[in-house]
This record gives sequence, C-alpha cells and structure tokens, in this order.
Amino acid sequence: MQIAIVSDTICPWCYIGKRRFERAQANRPAELAVEWRPFQLNPDMPAEGVDRHRYMVAKFGSEERVAEIFGAIEEAGEAEGIRFAFDRIARTPNTVDSHRLIALAGAKGVQDQVVEALFHRYFERGEDIGDNAVLAAAGADGGLDEDKVSRFLAGEAGIAEVRQESEAASRMGISGVPCFVFEGRYAVSGAQPPDVFERVFELAAAAEGEKEPEAQPSTT
Repeated sequence: MQIAIVSDTICPWCYIGKRRFERAQANRPAELAVEWRPFQLNPDMPAEGVDRHRYMVAKFGSEERVAEIFGAIEEAGEAEGIRFAFDRIARTPNTVDSHRLIALAGAKGVQDQVVEALFHRYFERGEDIGDNAVLAAAGADGGLDEDKVSRFLAGEAGIAEVRQESEAASRMGISGVPCFVFEGRYAVSGAQPPDVFERVFELAAAAEGEKEPEAQPSTT
C-alpha cells in the first residue's frame, strides 16, 4: 500500500502525527510503502530564518495565546512519548534545505529515519534545522554519509523541486499538515488518533482488492 505523508519539518503536529500513524502501522501485517513529501508552512520565510519568539507572538497575537497553544501541543506530545522543548528553539528556520535532505534520504532508502532525526533535533533538542551542519548531522543520524550530505546541501540541487512540490500540494487543496494520502485517493488531514488511520487502512485495502486484474494476453 502506497502512503504519502505531506508535512513540514517545523510542524509539531507532524511529529505527533508520525507517532500516531506508527502506532496504527504496527497493527498492519501488510507492507506499507511510506514516502514523505514536502510542504512549506512559511514559503516566504527568509533563508536565515527569524526569531521564533517574535514570530510566534506576531502570528498568534500575544504571549499568552502562544503559551496556551504550545502548552496543549506539549501535552499531546507527552502522550506520544515526545518531549517538546519549545523554549530551546531560538529561530524558526526556512525548511527548504531540510526537505532537500529528506528527498535525498528517500533516494537512499532511509527517509523515515532522517525525518525522525530532524524532528528530534528540532523539537526535543532545540537545534536549528536551517543550519547545514545540523542537517548533515541529522542525515548521519539517519544513516547517510555526513560529508556527502554537507556537499549536497552546499549546492542547489533539489531546491526548485521542493518549492514546486509544496506549491502543487497547495493547489491540490492542502492547506495544513500533516496530510496522509493513501493510494493516491484517500486523505487523512491532521494528527488523527490511530483508530482513524486503521479505518482508512481498511478502506484503502478494500478498494485495492476491488481493482480488476489486468487483462492477460490471449493464448489462442
């Protein structure tokens, strides 16, 4: 079964959604082909990122509102074994390079491991995943060669593709992440509970079983 997960690396609900999806996935005996696809929540973010505190207050209106929102996220994360450390995050980064790294990891067969490393470093250690040294270290955490990742990120390969894919997702109607797309036809938006994913697994599997077999060449 093919599943595309559209996400952004600075989205805390994407980290929570990953954990909930994994719990549902553990109950599936069939093999799943999972691919992480890019989405930029802040496509106009400066390349160097911005001060996170000021950015969040400007986005949500007040320090009290920011504390309320992220307090609820911390609570949801704890239930999934995630220790969010928002107080350690100094900057909100531009995420193009982190998505380039994820695409590279996909080509090497270690995409999920690298996504996990990026989430962990950003949300639980407060590291700047807009910094290429941090990205290279996250790539190494996931099984890639750190020096090769550094050289890759020093170039421009994949930048246009990330932006184009993110824009295409927006045109398709995706306005928030995570978004889980099963077999290209069933979408689950948000960090839903595992039982929601399990129901969609069944729906997609049933639809897959209903596909007519391809016609075989005649032997007469």
